[in-house]
Amino acid sequence: MALALPLPLPAVAAALAALATLLLLLICMIAHVTARKMPTLHRHEEEKFFKNAEGRKESVPSIHDPPTKELSVVVPSYNEEDRLPLMMDEALDYLEKRQKRDPSFTYEVIVVDDGSKDQTTKVAMKYCKKYGSDKVRVLSLVKNRGKGGAVRMGVFSSRGKKILMADADGATKFADIEKVEEGLKNLQPWPNQMAISCGSRAHLEKDSIAKRSYFRTLLMYGFHFLVWFLCVKEIRDTQCGFKLLTREAALRTFSTLHIERWAFDVELLYIAQCLRIPIAEVAVNWTEIEGSKLVPFWSWLQMGRDLLFIRLRYMTGAWQLETRKCN
Repeated sequence: MALALPLPLPAVAAALAALATLLLLLICMIAHVTARKMPTLHRHEEEKFFKNAEGRKESVPSIHDPPTKELSVVVPSYNEEDRLPLMMDEALDYLEKRQKRDPSFTYEVIVVDDGSKDQTTKVAMKYCKKYGSDKVRVLSLVKNRGKGGAVRMGVFSSRGKKILMADADGATKFADIEKVEEGLKNLQPWPNQMAISCGSRAHLEKDSIAKRSYFRTLLMYGFHFLVWFLCVKEIRDTQCGFKLLTREAALRTFSTLHIERWAFDVELLYIAQCLRIPIAEVAVNWTEIEGSKLVPFWSWLQMGRDLLFIRLRYMTGAWQLETRKCN
């Protein structure tokens, strides 16, 4: 009985290459077929209003309206009743002192309660009553949309010439807004009035690695590689929640955004990159705060999937760089 001879190495390599190609085509097909052409930019009826300091309903403004404030600060919040007060105290203390130094500086803070199950809205409303609803507004979403979805709803309800995304945990010192403002200023002249300045923790990476487990460090490096390989090459830290955008850049990027959960920052910067919006990366102070909603393994897995789909869906034309109006 004749023995079957092993395949020569070139034949094995060709077979594996063909298999990999078929697998990639299958993934591309799945990514394309399962994609929604454009994000759903819909507000529930209850989300078209916010409560003022007296408890009365007022219609939310639109990012399509002319700006009436110098700065809007959007704070996405999900079950943040414990961490939100520290962040709000620090932010409002800074903003009030800045306004006293420069009366022409005007601001608003928009806390977006992303369908919380705790007292986040109640906590935020205390600041609305203290500072007035012209300075602090609380937008309560009917159901949880994810961090990206919450930020977008806040952005679309803002009145500022510049819009700052800031996390509710207060991990970034709020006074560092001056650093990201300087980064934005250094990008001038802004094409079509669009520019983005990103706070960055990349300079703290060595210290953070020393405090992390090997597994979390491996996940972090894997995620950074996927971001660089698939989507964004020029920004080392895409995930810092401290980003400043011109009003025009915010409108253009957030109206195109599809991803509403953890990887939304990457898609936001990918869109900006495709549109040739200038982006600055600025080192900021950052402290890890307990209570993160990020579940290491499963959140990283979800983000890895989203990164792959961002690249494939734009590459295959399933997603387009179009602009839509929220209704």
